Amino acid sequence: MEDYCKFLLEDFLASSFSTVKKIVEGVLAVKGQSLNRKVTLFQYVNGKKISVPFEDEQFYLRGSVEYANPQLTVEEVQGIIGIRMLAACANYYFEYGLHTPTQDDTAALLEALKKPPKGYIVPFLLNTDDVELNRYSMNPLKQSIIDSGQSAIPAANATTEGLKIDEAYTKKYTGSLISKKETDLISETLNSSGSSYLDFVDSIKYQQLPHLSKFFDMDLSLYSLRMPLSTLKAEDKNGLLHYIIRESNQDYASIEEAYKCMGRSMNKRTTLLTVPHSKKGYGSKRVARGKLHFENGKFHNATITYKTTALYPNGVDPKDIAIAVCDDKFNIAGEQLADYSFAEMPSSPQFFLYSMASPEDAAVWHGVGVFGSSQLLQSYANARNACQAGRLIKDLNQTYHLNTKVPLQFNLVPENLWRHPIHNNIDASIGSIENLSDLTHWGMKLEYLSAFK
Repeated sequence: MEDYCKFLLEDFLASSFSTVKKIVEGVLAVKGQSLNRKVTLFQYVNGKKISVPFEDEQFYLRGSVEYANPQLTVEEVQGIIGIRMLAACANYYFEYGLHTPTQDDTAALLEALKKPPKGYIVPFLLNTDDVELNRYSMNPLKQSIIDSGQSAIPAANATTEGLKIDEAYTKKYTGSLISKKETDLISETLNSSGSSYLDFVDSIKYQQLPHLSKFFDMDLSLYSLRMPLSTLKAEDKNGLLHYIIRESNQDYASIEEAYKCMGRSMNKRTTLLTVPHSKKGYGSKRVARGKLHFENGKFHNATITYKTTALYPNGVDPKDIAIAVCDDKFNIAGEQLADYSFAEMPSSPQFFLYSMASPEDAAVWHGVGVFGSSQLLQSYANARNACQAGRLIKDLNQTYHLNTKVPLQFNLVPENLWRHPIHNNIDASIGSIENLSDLTHWGMKLEYLSAFK
């Protein structure tokens, strides 16, 4: 049997060793600078969610998977393998010094990849829990998500009650977006899991990893972190995310600075820096329409409208566009954001703001420039630079020991993103790939995104 781990590792070292060099240099630049960070991640072990606290200083490498689909996609699997390999290689060359890879290095790295991740560099998955349940029209529960009234609510607030496999979906997409085995796994997990939609999805993805670990001969059970809503729920009013929301919504000047980070003007003032949830439960950032009102530089109030909106299509049928069904309109006072309490007014902050509370020192994106948004990444970098310069969310480092330096940014090279060998879609479920070996010919190629500093 072919050694797919060795094939991918050798391709990675040949094509992407510059990313290893960059992350080792990044670690050497910050090692010894104690931020007093206390980070708690989780993973599923034998079907049970286990919290893993990190008390000592570490260098965190962030990847991601989605709550918008319970099944793992080929894109997600490539991302998991990518950060696993990058972290393992960087830990190795950090320990033994940077040098041209040798056969002995490859042999040592193959052994390291068979074992759970360990070392100063910690790879983890940031799972964004404010997403809609069927954002990309690829959730096999899609019709029941609408029927249960949950198409416009954040995943963190969703329940499994009333959800079931959509037979029209499986009939249409078996072999391209889903497989029979995955459909059965989702049904079984629905019947045996509790009411939390997040636990349900994470449980399924972690159940799929052992088979993949065995095939690729590397341990893929990474740690995870849920943000932003799970974090906000766990915080009190003095927590870091509360502070970020509060400070960015203080007045005209602070909101204008945040708008500059997004490359937007204050002419229309329709973008909400954090989207208040409707009393009916709606919380989709894609769906909500806002209007900010000011009086003499003070943030007076905001009008929020939720109305039924098209989301996004899947990669197989561009006409099959997901829908978020909702209808509500309300006002909130500016003081509710300037003196923010999630317990009193739940809301979903924009990614470029809440990602500052992620412990990441480096991140791997998926196909930025073709499949991923360069604009989102630019806003993310701009916000951190504005914080460092004291223009946005002042005193983050003094008050919360937060390093606002822009993390190192890496990217799965768009031309080499894994995809379905027949349908050519990156959102194909991993179970719909008949021969996983078909994916390996794309290799494992990462690039450093030097433009985002």
